[in-house]
Amino acid sequence: MAESKAPHQAAQGSPERLRVAVGCGVGATIETYDFIGFGTAAALYFGDVFFPDSDPLSATLLSFATLGIGFAARPLGGIVAGHLGDRIGRKPVLVGSLLLMGVATVLIGCLPTYQMVGVWAPILLVAVRVIQGLAFGAEWGGAILMTFEHAPWKRRGLYTGITQAGFPVGLLLANLAFLLSRHTLDDNWAWRVPFLLSAVLIAVGILIRLKIDESPQFEELKESGEVVRNPLVSVLRDDWRNVLRAFCLRITETAGYAVSVTFVLSYLSDDDAPHASSTTTLTALVTAAALGIAATTLWARLSDRVGRRPVYLFGCAVSVVWGVPLFLLVNTETAALITVAFVISYAVCQNSLAGVQGAWFCELFATRTRTAGTSLAYQLSAVVSGFTPMIATALYSGTGWIGPALLFSGYGVLGLVATLVTRETWGPDERSEADRALRATAEPALPAAH
Repeated sequence: MAESKAPHQAAQGSPERLRVAVGCGVGATIETYDFIGFGTAAALYFGDVFFPDSDPLSATLLSFATLGIGFAARPLGGIVAGHLGDRIGRKPVLVGSLLLMGVATVLIGCLPTYQMVGVWAPILLVAVRVIQGLAFGAEWGGAILMTFEHAPWKRRGLYTGITQAGFPVGLLLANLAFLLSRHTLDDNWAWRVPFLLSAVLIAVGILIRLKIDESPQFEELKESGEVVRNPLVSVLRDDWRNVLRAFCLRITETAGYAVSVTFVLSYLSDDDAPHASSTTTLTALVTAAALGIAATTLWARLSDRVGRRPVYLFGCAVSVVWGVPLFLLVNTETAALITVAFVISYAVCQNSLAGVQGAWFCELFATRTRTAGTSLAYQLSAVVSGFTPMIATALYSGTGWIGPALLFSGYGVLGLVATLVTRETWGPDERSEADRALRATAEPALPAAH
């Protein structure tokens, strides 16, 4: 059960609340750059580089299968990180996940191709992708929990939104890297360099995270002796309904992205489908990602004002009706309309949900099992989203574009139903209680850390 009273920390949040939010956001940026960059490379390069003996459709399916394997590994990373985060602390998990992701991503840039080592090339790609999945699975729960537990009570949506905004920043940087490399390097290096550049980002991210203090709420749990011995068992026994609800809520956002961005990138590069140049599609995605940085924080801030459910209901409702218009727009092969399609898919459908998830998911679970609960729900949904591009490709081969369009809308329906059956954690009563707690603190607002 989520906490219903003001947290032990001051109503204004911890003194370094802003530094934690930005530091976790920087880490999220780097992890997303690494993980989502793989999706872009899978859509544009990996079919030819690692599966050249297959026909084009089979190569695309195999390329997306390696993408999905990384998502399938994420729940295990989330389970391990959730257990450790609730047992030994949030900070060690944050540093470890970032280091593991960095090593795996740089290794991808060093992999031999099929022409060099034959079947060993896709085998090595799958192995490194599994490591990436484990690292990314460990990332989200720790980063969001650290931000949430340092944040001011009344602005937890906004502060977790700052961390969530790290994901569109990572998406922006990854696609900028691929856009530039595609026009400045030959095909052998165009997909390698974006992964190799990750080494610089990882070094910066680890330095930032090492300076972040542990969550004040976790420190209080340790002092009071209330740390749970087995958080995963506890949350599955006592709070499995919230795990299931958050799982369904998350699918609309992440699997919707897999259709509207990852699959559409591949769809528009297929000569047998409505075609657009890689420059057009990557530019459109870069535009959407740039707008998504602001959109994520704005949706999150709105949830602090009106509640979590209204914002989530809006995002899911738009997703339900957006599937067919999305493909009608990209089918025009017009750069401006393709950009509009990506912007609505990402800045509205995806970001309106992602901006709310950080605060809402954390509020659904008690402090002692919060990392385990949020990580499990968040990363289990990644299994569905990870294989969604492959499912969408198979649907397209049998039904044309209407199959993926209806799949996208179907995910929206699932989220709509899940939103209606999930309790509001930030309604008028909670907002009024937070106002009273803030007024009751005689201390002035703590200055943000620099």
